[in-house]
Amino acid sequence: MAEDSNLPNSENLNTKNGNFICGVVEGFYGRPWTTEQRKDLFQKMKKWGMDSYVYAPKDDYKHRAYWRELYTVEEAEHLTGLIQAAKDQNITFYYALSPGLDITYSSAKEITALKRKLEQVSQFGCTAFALLFDDIEPEMSEADKEVFQSFAQAQVSITNDIYQHLGQPRFLVCPTQYCSTRAVPNVTNSEYLNTLGSKLAQEIDIMWTGQKVISRMLTKENIQEITDALRRPPVIWDNLHANDYDQKRVFLGPYSGRSPDLIPKLRGVLTNPNCEYGANFVAIHTLAQWSRCNVDGQRDLTLNDTVSADIKLETETEDGLGEDVPSSLSPNMYHPRQALRNAINEWLPEFSKHKTAWGPIVKPQPAVAVIPLPIIPSINTCMTLTSTTTTTTGSMAQPVVNQNQLQALAEVCSTVTVSESLVSPVPGPVMNSLVSDTKVVCNDSIPNPIAPVPIPIAVSDCETKSITVLSGTHTKPEKEKNKIMNGDKPEEGQIDGKEVGKEEICMNTDTSTDLSNESSLSPSEPMDCNSTPNISPAHVVKAPVENSTEDVPMSETSTSSGSMQVETTDGANQMVVENQTDPDNLRKETELTFEDLSLLCDLFYLPFEHGGQGLQLLQEFNWLKSNAHVVIAANQKKDASRSEVQEWFIRAEKMNEMTQAVNRLFQHLSSCNNREILYDLYSYLWDIRGVISLLNSYVKWLAGGQFPASMPSYTQGTYTWFSKGWKETFMSGEQEPWVFRGGLTADLQRLIPVDSGNDLFVYKVPDVPTCRVFTVRPYLPADEEMVYSVCSRTCKDGLEDPHPYPDQLKNLQADRVVAPYLTLHPEFCFVVEDDAGIVGYACASPDYKKFRVKMELAWIPEMCEKYPMSLSDKDLSKFAQDSISYFHGFKDEIYVSSPTHPSSMICSILPSVLDQSVSKRLVTCLLAALRANGSFGVHVVMSSTDSYTHAFYGKLGFVENTHEAIKGKIVMGRTF
Repeated sequence: MAEDSNLPNSENLNTKNGNFICGVVEGFYGRPWTTEQRKDLFQKMKKWGMDSYVYAPKDDYKHRAYWRELYTVEEAEHLTGLIQAAKDQNITFYYALSPGLDITYSSAKEITALKRKLEQVSQFGCTAFALLFDDIEPEMSEADKEVFQSFAQAQVSITNDIYQHLGQPRFLVCPTQYCSTRAVPNVTNSEYLNTLGSKLAQEIDIMWTGQKVISRMLTKENIQEITDALRRPPVIWDNLHANDYDQKRVFLGPYSGRSPDLIPKLRGVLTNPNCEYGANFVAIHTLAQWSRCNVDGQRDLTLNDTVSADIKLETETEDGLGEDVPSSLSPNMYHPRQALRNAINEWLPEFSKHKTAWGPIVKPQPAVAVIPLPIIPSINTCMTLTSTTTTTTGSMAQPVVNQNQLQALAEVCSTVTVSESLVSPVPGPVMNSLVSDTKVVCNDSIPNPIAPVPIPIAVSDCETKSITVLSGTHTKPEKEKNKIMNGDKPEEGQIDGKEVGKEEICMNTDTSTDLSNESSLSPSEPMDCNSTPNISPAHVVKAPVENSTEDVPMSETSTSSGSMQVETTDGANQMVVENQTDPDNLRKETELTFEDLSLLCDLFYLPFEHGGQGLQLLQEFNWLKSNAHVVIAANQKKDASRSEVQEWFIRAEKMNEMTQAVNRLFQHLSSCNNREILYDLYSYLWDIRGVISLLNSYVKWLAGGQFPASMPSYTQGTYTWFSKGWKETFMSGEQEPWVFRGGLTADLQRLIPVDSGNDLFVYKVPDVPTCRVFTVRPYLPADEEMVYSVCSRTCKDGLEDPHPYPDQLKNLQADRVVAPYLTLHPEFCFVVEDDAGIVGYACASPDYKKFRVKMELAWIPEMCEKYPMSLSDKDLSKFAQDSISYFHGFKDEIYVSSPTHPSSMICSILPSVLDQSVSKRLVTCLLAALRANGSFGVHVVMSSTDSYTHAFYGKLGFVENTHEAIKGKIVMGRTF
């Protein structure tokens, strides 16, 4: 803060007198933070000049669900220790209760229970309290209606009583109408807010989230309006960095959209940040910087103009932090991007600290079924969630997002698929963060009293179906709390909260493309559901050595579902010890850099804004896809010298470089000493790295120019970031961010031209981190030997034929299965590799009928000569004999001729690959290539006894095609 003499006259007296409340509210849904994390937070807050912490974790069970229950001796010890730890750092510890779900305001017994609970906490040394009435039904019980004239009066009565009873301590209240969109009928005329303002004790501070639950901007007008209604300046409960409504998003961007000019008009600001404690350094650090400023350092204050904001972002510098930062900022001037730089510089050393983590990796957010709110309430649009692409040729205009389609757009974006399993979910186990220093314990034996509430949602067939979700400051629409801390990472199109059984090796998804068949799914075990968990052996983390072909020892296998995985400090120490030959070189190879963290923050920026480098990825890929036609012409003329062709390849290389930068970030992060931060961030980075890698693989395929000029008509896609009106709506802040689910990961994913492939983006994050990077790329002639090897090692039920083959037959299976594709359609062949080499392949023919004709002419005769029937008399397995017979009986074979699934394909992955996303990414790339050539359906054929292959393709979204029955065979197909 600048010297007082330099402060403007309007400077807030609260700030000058040190009374401006600035800090953190732990007020999100899902897994609470641990005792150790909270103590670490208090130290950081003191260092950064913050002063307040509000304990209000929605799912810590004695805060809300069991608010009446007193703390046990063990819990009291932890809470007392926390309150003392806050005092030691000069942090005011506000203890909050949320009694609003089921309290009877007129009941003396209830008031007594409330007083008794808060008295107990005051005995632990607590001197500041809060009552939270958010996310509850705004209706009184019949008993209360007889005593109170209004809901607001009931809340005022109980709050004033408690406030006086506790001796008028520091006190906060969160109202039920906590933002402008919840005010009935509006802020100025809300009877509820005006009653609070006039009747609540003047010393009690009232919380407010702004215009919306998650407000893109806070304006002076909105603050003045609520100040007038409440007769006092509000304390902002700021949800800008909250992520408990979307399991695919985490927010690492700077505090922004709030001018420091607001500070004199506020009582304080408390950020309710990401569920993952380790992800909040930037959010809290930049708020602290903001609170010390009184001048807005952003030159361009026209952020309401989303188009100009977007243009500004498009012209960012290489590091994505922008050219719009003034070269010199005075200490009292706030600029978000400069604040981000400052925060990253201080965050970087945190990654080198040796910290352990509890595993397996699990999502802290509740599993939610988010219902997209109607964007245009007056329009009841019914659209199928998986829209098909128009296939007319001719000039293709980008799909236009008009007002009539905005609600449907929200549904496409959310890709919420209604499943019968959501109709009556069971509330998750209750969680307790006050019985252990290092973990949150779940207890299944205590019933969760929070009853689910059914909410109607329009589904694709224009009927209304109720799905059951929980009432649940911040995440309206209400949430389903089916499985808390679910380890699964839902993607677009998945029903949140479902996870495939851990024993599945290759991949995990539903067995049908519409995700309605949940039979293969079983819920995962929450993080720690026993009061005395079985501790699994420690996982030693080994830093990757350059050119090493070995994966880290923590492969993606999982322990039995109930046990916990622990990383000991020994593992972190081993990271240093095992490479003592050249520690400096190792450090250089694996240490996170400022550039790494800048990229990470840009990929996971803010709810209404992608970071500069994230936007660059979107724009580069879209440009490369839209301009791929120049590559066809260059290939036909064998002339790549034209400037537009050269530009295409230069930009393709730029895309490749950006992909490599993300890979480096992924490997550096995976090798860091601080396993706690790694576990918090890993799933997000793992996911987006896979999507970016997939886009890059597709660009590499486009570079071959093996597609017709009509390609744009097949690959236009439905709504994407580049559809007219999309990014404007996204960036405007007019919609709550849960309407646009999935963040940058989903926006990148939607650019992949596979419309009906949502299930291909549903996969489980590895239980423990690994640096192993798999890359999909087009097949090259030099790959033939390794592809043959993979085929031979997976040809019989996913494994090698155990029966030995003589040398002259060593390629028999490859010649039968994969070689025809490699020879006749190399342009539709992809491989997936890691550092050690090729570990899988996928090949296709766009038109199977034509492919068979080519095989008869150019492949089968050669094979009949190479493998005469006389060889089958040798001491061969029946499997090998049948393979030889296949060539000789090819002409008479009954084959699939399907107008809806004209293409054929094969895919195989080595059994050593346990990453469940690899086969899906590989197949997605292949299907996108087929799509570019006008095919929308593909089939596979296997022996009716081959259960492995049947299950493998089933998990890739293929379903049995009974119309194409062939004796002794199973035909499976899928559309895309």
